[in-house]
Amino acid sequence: MKLFILLASLCLTLSTVSSSLQPYEAIFNFGDSLSDTGNFLLSGALAFPVIGKLPYGETFFRSATGRCSDGRLVVDFIAEAFGLPHLPPYLALSKGQDVKHGVNFAVAGATALDPQFFYQRKIGSVMWTNDSLSTQLGWFKKLKPSLCTTKQECDNYFKKALFLVGEIGGNDYNYAFFVGGNIKQLKASVPFVVEAITQATSALIEEGAVELVVPGNLPIGCSAVYLTLFRSPNEAVYDKRNGCLKAFNGFSKYHNSELKRALGALRLKYPHARIIYADYYGAAMPFYHAPQHYGFKSGTLRACCGGGGPYNFNNSARCGHIGSTACKDPSSYANWDGIHLTEAAYGYIAKGLIHGRFTTPL
Repeated sequence: MKLFILLASLCLTLSTVSSSLQPYEAIFNFGDSLSDTGNFLLSGALAFPVIGKLPYGETFFRSATGRCSDGRLVVDFIAEAFGLPHLPPYLALSKGQDVKHGVNFAVAGATALDPQFFYQRKIGSVMWTNDSLSTQLGWFKKLKPSLCTTKQECDNYFKKALFLVGEIGGNDYNYAFFVGGNIKQLKASVPFVVEAITQATSALIEEGAVELVVPGNLPIGCSAVYLTLFRSPNEAVYDKRNGCLKAFNGFSKYHNSELKRALGALRLKYPHARIIYADYYGAAMPFYHAPQHYGFKSGTLRACCGGGGPYNFNNSARCGHIGSTACKDPSSYANWDGIHLTEAAYGYIAKGLIHGRFTTPL
């Protein structure tokens, strides 16, 4: 009952806020597992993906949808706030299907950089998918003729459409960190990742997009998978305020600052477009600092669903695999499966974005 009241209250708040905002009539989303609503599952990249069965999807949908969470994602809350249906995954579209309210191109495991970048560095074998941001952009271009044909028709349609370009880029770093890369090495790849994101944003503007939101990365130092893999007896590596790994959060902030700088240059190039930076990091940090205040009575660092360990993340018994169990109340946790967040956490992030506090410019 508490969960129902929380979500009902959140939806009411989002709906109230949305009435004073640009009335978008369509949303087109690009990204990775933070916003994939089914493409990875439909792609067949894995023979037996755990996100295709419960407990994934248990909270809201009551069944697995291909979302990497117990329920809704930020993109779902944004769609609801503007009175739009949840976005259908691109790979689920049938011939002649009405897609006037938007489509989701995001794929779990996707990277901003093309797969060749990782294969050249001998880490391509750990990638979940080859459907990178450029592939998703290709899907959009293929779909575009079914949305509009003439330039005027496209201009009229896209001026009422919101384009979400990410979050993307997190996996570009995850894959490298998880096979032994260090922060100094990974910092050298940030310009390439940021360039890939801004190039995709630029390409969408060239295709007619004028309203774009480009999110930054979450604080990875607060993620159960990072806290587990990079656990240290040295207390100095942890932030005393929240228990997160300081250096990894510093890396996230570095990526975000470089992305914001690049988006500033893009605004000068395309003054007719509204390019908004979404501060996922800033929207998430309040509940890491004060879990109880946000209803996360079970904390924010330990995963709801997992196979044990200090942060309930066990790589040999991940959520959905044999040896793992899910908590009874996901809304009391911020972390869902060690890597992804719960619906409750995504709801707070969405609320922070829609209110405008964590978007730049407002």
